Amino acid sequence: MSTQRLSDAARVLGLLFSGGGRRDPARIYDFLSTHNNLAENSLYLNLGYWKNAKTYDAACEALAGLLGERAGLRRGDIVLDCGCGFGDQDHYWLQRFAPARITGINITQSQVSVAARRFPDPALTFMTADATRLPNPDQSCDKVLALESAFHFDPRDAFFHEARRVLKPGGTLALADVLVVLQPETHFARLVAKMGRSLWQTPECNAYGADVYRAKLEQAGFTDIKITLITEHVFKPFKSYARQRVLEDEIQQRVHPLLRKIWGGGHGGFNGMEYAIITAVRG
Repeated sequence: MSTQRLSDAARVLGLLFSGGGRRDPARIYDFLSTHNNLAENSLYLNLGYWKNAKTYDAACEALAGLLGERAGLRRGDIVLDCGCGFGDQDHYWLQRFAPARITGINITQSQVSVAARRFPDPALTFMTADATRLPNPDQSCDKVLALESAFHFDPRDAFFHEARRVLKPGGTLALADVLVVLQPETHFARLVAKMGRSLWQTPECNAYGADVYRAKLEQAGFTDIKITLITEHVFKPFKSYARQRVLEDEIQQRVHPLLRKIWGGGHGGFNGMEYAIITAVRG
């Protein structure tokens, strides 16, 4: 095994067995970089929406499209995307919905740099920032979106308060997010779940279901909260696709073997979880 592969393996193991302190999502996303993913032609890193999709890129774009629709993105909007990754969804939203401006923020500097190089459109801005301490002025955005990223924010409800602050009255917060609806019953299952949250740098305080999610949004000052479960079109079809995709030569060559093992394994990594599209209006 090459020195780089050994170094990468050590980084993954370090994430799996990291302590319970404040999470740092930059650690996992710096490791993933632009090669440790399942994409065909994009750099998406989400689970995708597989209702009508057959490929990973199509599923990821479908999820971005669904979130944009539920957010009510429209021409002229000022949009903030929290957890923008490599910018694929921002480029897609700009082309499809024609907002006036999208600012994508991410705590991972390496992703921000790549996104800015890939999508130099003047209507797109990418910057390094923490979603729990947004740099945007009060009441400066029409829409705030977080596509499969809010579970990283430490804590998530601090982000809710910040999102409300930067939204204009009547503005919309829209999220594609993971809910924890059942806590594991056995010690081993709890250990597996905890290791999974460690790997993906997800704070333990964000492991809650729809009722708590709704209450935290209400406490932050949001109204008209809608939580729509789309689990059947996310977890199972993603897992089915991933188990086949990791066997392909391209993935064998560029994706780290530990990640191929995780994505292709038969474990119940999504047990007790639901996947939801959430929208809420600034009260």
